[in-house]
Amino acid sequence: MGQIAHVVDRGTISCFAAGFIYLALVYSGCNSTFGCTYRTKLRGLFSLPEGPIPDGLVHCICCFCALCQDYRELKNRGTDPAIGWEANVEKWKQKGVTLPPAIQPGMSR
Repeated sequence: MGQIAHVVDRGTISCFAAGFIYLALVYSGCNSTFGCTYRTKLRGLFSLPEGPIPDGLVHCICCFCALCQDYRELKNRGTDPAIGWEANVEKWKQKGVTLPPAIQPGMSR
């Protein structure tokens, strides 16, 4: 969760801080709220439509599956959450890209 939040928030929250918050919320049973927030931000970042199931319910039903989908969506759109926001920006600068790569709307498998 930390890597996803760090990239989706464009580096404003650290991977460690987001991961720690998520872990604390797991123990309180409120982690789906935090995950849902970032899933919604990810959809907004790439103009993705909300699926047949609302974001909050997806995280309530299977938070691990939702996190894997979010991570995979970032990877498929040219962003590597594992290297962080700053490294992705450097990678895009080297390729001459000024913004995260835009791809047609719709989550893919």
